[in-house]
Amino acid sequence: MQDDFDRFVTERLDRLLRYATALTCDRHLAQDIVQEVLLRAGRRWDRIGVMDAPHLYVKRMVTNDYLSWRRRRAAREVSATHAALVEVGPVTDDPAVRHAERDAMRARIAVLPRKQRAAVVLRYYEDSTDAEIARILGCTEGTVRSHISRALQKLRVDRNTPTEVLR
Repeated sequence: MQDDFDRFVTERLDRLLRYATALTCDRHLAQDIVQEVLLRAGRRWDRIGVMDAPHLYVKRMVTNDYLSWRRRRAAREVSATHAALVEVGPVTDDPAVRHAERDAMRARIAVLPRKQRAAVVLRYYEDSTDAEIARILGCTEGTVRSHISRALQKLRVDRNTPTEVLR
């Protein structure tokens, strides 16, 4: 039975971690939850392993642990000042914010006129020079600068866009 559990962990660990990270929006908390769940599942693998879909049962365990963690934490959470939190550990970016910003920017770029979109993508995603962009688009370097200027102006117009997206 231990070999079955080891094989299960090898096959499913990445998916469980991705799922837990999506739930918690915190990679470290997700790792803690998955570790706790796998420890409990390992002790009961003789019962869990014979189920039709043990991966779904373990995923449910991850979900339940996440939900109960929120309740347990809310019951004992002590508010701390920003300075105290900085002393405890470095501030890290939330990966979900990066994904949301990237998706928002892609959506904004998608509505640009084709030449402006191409100029922006070539400049900021491909790091092309004005001369390279002009050669690719079949226009002058001045036209390239005009396309990029107009595109950036259009991207900045919508005030609903988070400021992180426009940096």
